[in-house]
Amino acid sequence: MKPANAPAREGLEVRNLSCSREDRQLFSDLDFSLKPGMALQIEGPNGSGKTTLLRILCGLRLADEGSIYWNSLDTLEHRSEYLAELAYIGHNHGVKGELTPLENLRVARALGGGQGGLGEDEALEKVGLFGFEDVPSRTLSAGQRRRVALARLLINPVPLWILDEPFTAIDIQGQSQIEAMITHHVLDGGMAVLTSHHPLDLSADHLSSVNLAS
Repeated sequence: MKPANAPAREGLEVRNLSCSREDRQLFSDLDFSLKPGMALQIEGPNGSGKTTLLRILCGLRLADEGSIYWNSLDTLEHRSEYLAELAYIGHNHGVKGELTPLENLRVARALGGGQGGLGEDEALEKVGLFGFEDVPSRTLSAGQRRRVALARLLINPVPLWILDEPFTAIDIQGQSQIEAMITHHVLDGGMAVLTSHHPLDLSADHLSSVNLAS
């Protein structure tokens, strides 16, 4: 456990985080930090609390104990500022089947404020969906719908990406495209927290890990 020193001046700082589920301790006294230009891979067996941890980081669930700081500010006290600077892609990708990929991204841009980022067509091309812009999303494969969800990251830029198994159901070519997207985000000074068994092509200077089984 880290000593009780001041929170980090920038980035994400997790201190003494503990969580249980149905009277079973998932993790306790969890400490880690994430600086700009870094990715953090959350590891552990099924049931170890990986998804629960990501939901806590996103403010979708409260921890039993501990604190989370964003740029030195307690995220419970400065919730709106923190949430405005993160994007979360969970198991439920949130893609509307009756809308086309292009329409899904237009809605996402409007909800996100519509400032900066790639155009919708360019974002879909980056995730390998060129030629699928105008078909109903319900006709896409699970992996293609996952790509639509991940394309949202490119149209509403935020510094912190929190991704739960981003490579799920995506083919090998698509995995390379998504990995390139995450790598570019990190090397451009962004931050990413993700659960995945897929190895990222990042050096130790840009990648660290936390194992919930340890």
